[in-house]
Amino acid sequence: MTETPLVDTTIHEPSPTAGETEMMLFALERVRGQFAWKCGGLDTAGLDMRHPPSTMTLGGLLKHMALLENGFIARDLSGEPIGPPWDAVDFDAEPGWEWRSAAGDSPEELYALWSRSVERSRAAWATALADGGLDRPSRFALPSGEHLNLRRVLIDLIEEYLRHTGHADLLREAFDGLVGNDPPQAR
Repeated sequence: MTETPLVDTTIHEPSPTAGETEMMLFALERVRGQFAWKCGGLDTAGLDMRHPPSTMTLGGLLKHMALLENGFIARDLSGEPIGPPWDAVDFDAEPGWEWRSAAGDSPEELYALWSRSVERSRAAWATALADGGLDRPSRFALPSGEHLNLRRVLIDLIEEYLRHTGHADLLREAFDGLVGNDPPQAR
């Protein structure tokens, strides 16, 4: 383990009278902070550790969540290209690439990739929400032609983090015994 988390685990409480958008963004930021804490401060051994029979690793989780952050921007929010390293991957030919390729990345690369993805996502969400709020249709169309609203897209991203933070919680406890809900400095 390293001495520093290498990712921001700060959780800022919203106003007690916060509205729906602020509360939903708080829920996303809180679970991002929990995820960062569970994945943070590890060396290669910690990020590559598996808990058989699963092949999931904390490094794979970091890279997968970075992909999802960028994917939601490209598909639902702005329509911007997904960007590197994702744009160079044929996910049809290599499904699950992010999970497998994480083992070849250094901790610094994985933490930086996830952190950049979160910052890009925060900016895209701020822009999208300023242009119509949670009721604004996303860019993504269902087979029926209907568009999800941003509320649904935000809930989907929160749900992804909740699921994978649970995975990270189990992997981290198995690696070094770290347990708990929120990062200690956050409360």
